[in-house]
Amino acid sequence: MTGKHELAVGSGQCAALRNRRDRVLLPTAHCPLSTGFTLLELMIVITVIIILAAIVLPQYQKTILATREAVLREDLFKMRILLDQYAADKQKLPQSLDDLVSGGYLRELPKDPITGQADWTIVTGEDTFSSGGEQGVTDIHSASTDTSSEGTPYSEW
Repeated sequence: MTGKHELAVGSGQCAALRNRRDRVLLPTAHCPLSTGFTLLELMIVITVIIILAAIVLPQYQKTILATREAVLREDLFKMRILLDQYAADKQKLPQSLDDLVSGGYLRELPKDPITGQADWTIVTGEDTFSSGGEQGVTDIHSASTDTSSEGTPYSEW
């Protein structure tokens, strides 16, 4: 060999005769020049990923739904307690949910986790604290028309 060429042998690489500018002059017959994944290997990996996604995605969606339902239950529970506290403090029922916000019982009206908006269905009834038979908010429900994972409508919770 002359001083212009040298034999490059690296760990895990194919040996090839290279010049000093790292151009391959003569590849060996034992190793292909291109390295990477074959189409078959890529297809197998993609198939495995698709199968795993098909298994995991329904469970993920169930978990998201269960979380939203838990948040809905908690929000309804807290707002019903606040309705009772408002009535006990003010000696009258609130006329709307905004009275809870303006009275300082809530910072803001929470969003219904099922509908994604602060659109609650209120139930009004006779205000037992008033002598004139006035009406006020007695209960609150979700405005969603969907059915829960338990089979009951959210509007009945």
